[in-house]
Amino acid sequence: MSKFEDGHDMSAKFEIDQMQDVGSNEIHAAPEQEGLKRDLRLRHMVMIAISGTIGTGLFLTSGSTIATAGPGGALLAYALIGLWLVFVCQAIGEIATLLPLPGAFNAWGGRVFDEALSFQMTWMYFTNWAITIPAELSASAVIVSFWLPEDSKFPPWVVPLVIIVLMVLINTAGVQAYGELEYWFSILKVVTIILFIVVGILVDAGKIGGITYGVSNWTIEGAPFKGGFMGFITTLVSVGYAYGGSEMTGVTAAESRNPHKHVPRAVNTVLIRIAFFYISSIFLLGSIVANDDPLLVNSGHTAAQAPFTIVFVKAGIKGAANFMNAVVFTSVFSAINSDFYVATRMLLSLSRNGWAHKSIGYTNSRGVPMVAVAIVTACSCLSLITIFVGSGVVFQWFVSIIGSIIFQSWILILFLHFRFRYCWKAQGRPVSELPYVSWGYPYGNILATIIGCGCIIATWYLSVINPPHYPGADATEVQMAKYRQERDHYAQGLLGAWFPWVLSAILFCSYKVVRKTKFINAVDADLDTGRFIPSESDKEDMKARGPAWKRFLKMFV
Repeated sequence: MSKFEDGHDMSAKFEIDQMQDVGSNEIHAAPEQEGLKRDLRLRHMVMIAISGTIGTGLFLTSGSTIATAGPGGALLAYALIGLWLVFVCQAIGEIATLLPLPGAFNAWGGRVFDEALSFQMTWMYFTNWAITIPAELSASAVIVSFWLPEDSKFPPWVVPLVIIVLMVLINTAGVQAYGELEYWFSILKVVTIILFIVVGILVDAGKIGGITYGVSNWTIEGAPFKGGFMGFITTLVSVGYAYGGSEMTGVTAAESRNPHKHVPRAVNTVLIRIAFFYISSIFLLGSIVANDDPLLVNSGHTAAQAPFTIVFVKAGIKGAANFMNAVVFTSVFSAINSDFYVATRMLLSLSRNGWAHKSIGYTNSRGVPMVAVAIVTACSCLSLITIFVGSGVVFQWFVSIIGSIIFQSWILILFLHFRFRYCWKAQGRPVSELPYVSWGYPYGNILATIIGCGCIIATWYLSVINPPHYPGADATEVQMAKYRQERDHYAQGLLGAWFPWVLSAILFCSYKVVRKTKFINAVDADLDTGRFIPSESDKEDMKARGPAWKRFLKMFV
């Protein structure tokens, strides 16, 4: 008898169990769950979690963090925000396992705090992904330029346009097609990162490339903490952008075959991913590439040449550098695919909750929200403005906004987790009844909240200091050009730091005034609608098997 890799029998009994499971869920089903297909398996969920982490941010902005804060400052920034993210994902894992909703954490506010908060969070999260897609698409044009001669006349809009067409085809095929594609792309990313770390160690030790670096670049001028504290906090938004997408597991839970098993396994890999993929990679990059190396960031404010590629160039492996750039391109393609998926599910949640036109919530027989796909496709076409202003410029402006929205989402997730636990306790429910319990609550959440608030305050502070000064009517053209550059950079900082918070306040307050919503009493919080009810085959699948060491390893890998 054949089986899926997650233990489900492909037999008549399995089909009956699934029908019984659906029947049980209909009693407590949330409107936004209707029409979706539970077609994501364990391998899809784990690899989607990995894929959401490894993308444009790691490959394209890690170099600029080292150039700005030095190897020590960059490593500290990635470690600190990574620690924040670990507890954010634990919060997501606890509630998404219980309530696997398409709106994910954005829907929790309406259950445990105020409906206005869910309205605000869902619209902001959709906005985040709606502008992330053009940012990733603009980066794709930069990556392709690696293979083009300097005087190439190749139009920069061709690459984004081709990717948009492919995204439409993939996302209309159904969630299983999306999951399968992400699975294979994720394997390529993981293999590449492992290859990079191995090559990086060999280059650093002088075994290939002819130069022994060791930790010498940690002691040169500007290292290890270039620019001191200011240099460190300047990198926080770009680091947050690099980590963005790790919370995606909460969204995919709604289409998982067995959220009680798959979501915990996916979120438990976060610590390993951060330690292995990010910390190891940043340490090696900082050791091999000097913080004043002009290859890390170029002066034209375009997206930097992928810093991972620099390591292969230093190793003298030109063919490998081309391979690495190809991997970076596939990683961006994979990230855009995930962005498309999440953005459409946010629109679906908005529609099903009455916060957007009801037609947007239509799903076809494959469980695909077709109108939402059309809207996201239209948003993706924003990337075509790279024809006029340059892909790197667009990328930098979008990164500043996206990073702040990600910070906002993470801090609100922690707040809602605190509130969820308070409501759970107020209703007399023991923690032992939760299908998954987050690590280290409440102390881990408190630490993460302190880190998060510190990062947000730092971005606000950076946005208002050092405003540009007009050089005067008799200024030279060189002085005016410098002033305009400083003015644009200052405007970018203000927009990135404050726009998400101003827009969020407008969304929350306007909805609360118009709809006259009230804060939800803890004892009245709805903690049941939309709960996943595991079938007997699901329960059997979740039973621990194998030796103790293997069961422990499966918690993290």
